Amino acid sequence: MSLFVDIKVIPASGQQKLVFDRAGILKCYLKSVPEKGKANYEFVKFLAKKLSVTRDLITIVSGELSRKKRIKIDKDIDYSGFLKILGLERQMTLG
Repeated sequence: MSLFVDIKVIPASGQQKLVFDRAGILKCYLKSVPEKGKANYEFVKFLAKKLSVTRDLITIVSGELSRKKRIKIDKDIDYSGFLKILGLERQMTLG
């Protein structure tokens, strides 16, 4: 089973974090610049670490050259479980 998630990436922000903005859009702030795949590499590595999976289980299926990305996570998890692992389920209900 796979989970597909849309995430807006903010490269070169000087920090690494996942948050929901006021509009309810999931955003990932990254330290890397968007050059030569550096930000995409950091993005996948960061998510893999947070989700306790290997990097090969996370795939950018669209938006590789865009800030708006769709990822596929090859793990038996639903969206609420994804948010819970990331510590974002409470933020989603408050947002």
